[in-house]
Amino acid sequence: MRPDILLFQVDQLAVRWLPMHGHPVVQAPTLMRLAEAGVLFENNYCNAPLCSPSRFSMLTGALPSRIGAYDNAADFPADLPTIAHYLRAAGYRTVLSGKTHFCGPDQLHGFEKRLTTDIYPSDYGWTPDWEQPEVRPSWYHNMVNVRDAGTAFRTNQLDYDEEVVQAARREIYDAARDNDGRPMFMMVSLTHPHDPYVQRPEFADRYDLAAIDLPAISAAAVPLDPHSARLRHVSAMDEFEITEDMVRRARRSYYASITYVDEQLRLILRALEETGRAERTVIVFTSDHGDMLGERGLWYKMSWFDPSSKVPLLVHAPFLFGPRHVPEVVSLVDVLPTLIDISETGPRHAAPLDGRSLMPHLTGSSDGHDEAIGEYLAEGAIAPLFMIRRNRWKFVSSLPDPDQLYDVAADPHEQFNLAHLPEHQDLVRQFQAELARHADPHALRAQVIASQKRRRLVDAAMRQGAWTSWDHQPVVDATTSYVRSHLVLDDLDAKKRWPPATS
Repeated sequence: MRPDILLFQVDQLAVRWLPMHGHPVVQAPTLMRLAEAGVLFENNYCNAPLCSPSRFSMLTGALPSRIGAYDNAADFPADLPTIAHYLRAAGYRTVLSGKTHFCGPDQLHGFEKRLTTDIYPSDYGWTPDWEQPEVRPSWYHNMVNVRDAGTAFRTNQLDYDEEVVQAARREIYDAARDNDGRPMFMMVSLTHPHDPYVQRPEFADRYDLAAIDLPAISAAAVPLDPHSARLRHVSAMDEFEITEDMVRRARRSYYASITYVDEQLRLILRALEETGRAERTVIVFTSDHGDMLGERGLWYKMSWFDPSSKVPLLVHAPFLFGPRHVPEVVSLVDVLPTLIDISETGPRHAAPLDGRSLMPHLTGSSDGHDEAIGEYLAEGAIAPLFMIRRNRWKFVSSLPDPDQLYDVAADPHEQFNLAHLPEHQDLVRQFQAELARHADPHALRAQVIASQKRRRLVDAAMRQGAWTSWDHQPVVDATTSYVRSHLVLDDLDAKKRWPPATS
């Protein structure tokens, strides 16, 4: 029997803030339990430190430049095969609950059922403009999220994630009650712990404010590189002074949101257990990107520094793989070929892939790869920003900026840029040559700008006259919901009961 697959993705969570990766304060007992029996990847990177490009790359197994996933308003073409397409074609029941930030009129992308709408817009309204870098987007993050961090009983994000989890749990029970028979691929995607940094009191109260750690590297401890300077501008990080108390409150709410996410995952796993699917379900836990959370004086993402780009990847399937830690460097584009291998659907790749299967890492083989490639093409950049992480080295390069080279084994906080040192010039030249073979940065920059122009024109036109939304509208058939006069009550009650009554 082919296994069920649960892909549980959260938003803006870096490995640095998780207890199974050594954080001494954050509480995540469900994840800790899964990690003890699962395969934990210690060096997994997103391929773009921004929501939509990262998710599109993961779902297609392809880097952003290959599929046009430039930014959070980039169109996701309907003819790009996703994980859901491959598994659905192979006989899986494919279900999506939660955030994907699909942009464009196709809001399913291979999923047979989509249980909720998205928390973010599906149109082109958030298209950046590389030709006017001095203009800060009015719709982007600012430091109010840090200034006003704290607790609340209800937030937009709590409303959304509770809907996502409830819909996913109900679908798990429905799959058991309707006796579909197919294996299930379910993607559950939450918006926490993404800012704004606000969480319910019962989660925040688990953390003593005085015990919350401050950033390990202050803004004064490292030079401000040009890209980080642009990020400070695009998110208005110098709008007002950020005090130590604000930082602690923001971090406490972020940590509390990780605990909240952990609890939501527990609820999903409980539904799997109660329907008898837990023992045959491969659980994949990851995030789309991280959060600088005040490190180097930076917040949010959009950077290749580890707190922004190094994200969790945990695979729990004790019936297939023994517990282990994987030190090799991998990335989210590797998820698609891995799930194809796990599901035994065969290598029927209908489009080029940049990802490679993680099966050697999962099984403990010595022939797994040790590399991640990244491309950032969105807000805060003015030209493609490339990243190569291989073995102990991280190389970051963009046309207008000095190169960056870090020995992350010796310098885990990336304080010392080695790119200018004579003893590293051969290595720098090797990375430069590799990037030159990978992509033409001038041509790619022109492609990005041309796409931005097209989308801004289309968006402006669509806002004239009658507005037609692309946002997903979940359909509920009220005529078959709950008790109806044309349905036989005893049959209905029996069908909806789980587990079935025994006589």
